[in-house]
Amino acid sequence: QEVCDRNNWTLVKQPIDWDAKDSELDSGSIDCIWNGFTINGRENDYTWSEPYIDNKQVIVVKTDSGIDDLDDLEGKIVETQKDSSALAALEGDQKPLADTFDSLTQIADYNTAFMDLESGACDAVAIDIGVAQYQISQKGSDQYKILDEEISSEQYGVGFKKGNEELRDQIQATLDEMFEDGTVAKIAQKYDEFGVPGSLIQ
Repeated sequence: QEVCDRNNWTLVKQPIDWDAKDSELDSGSIDCIWNGFTINGRENDYTWSEPYIDNKQVIVVKTDSGIDDLDDLEGKIVETQKDSSALAALEGDQKPLADTFDSLTQIADYNTAFMDLESGACDAVAIDIGVAQYQISQKGSDQYKILDEEISSEQYGVGFKKGNEELRDQIQATLDEMFEDGTVAKIAQKYDEFGVPGSLIQ
């Protein structure tokens, strides 16, 4: 919103079918993708802003589970969201870890995963840290904990149609200005009750 205000643009928050994101960009029905869009693995598919957040993929367990580190997940039932970055990590670089699990189950959404964690249907949830912090803040910080060891880290950026450097440069210049004058940090403070999802990058 602040970027649009500074450029005298009207912000339109356009929900899209994620599978159709490329055609949405190509057709001009959206100008950019800006919603926790992971750069890693897509570096050459879009024109990107500079990354603005380092986002971690982590493991959440019940506080009294006896699970204190990744090695303790051996033989355990782990859930994660379908098509998530956590799943990509566990099927990629962290496959040796996932191979130690009793099972790795893909579910539709993290609300379901936390219900399963609460009921004991699973032992752990692999999830991005921002969503984890939000879920824990809603359900009680004494009930759940995030393991110290992360399973992966990724960078978020603003994605534009390949070749659209003009719009990218205009938005990047505005973001740089917002970082320099403290506006980005001020906006981020609004989310402290959930924990800022990852670390801001300047």
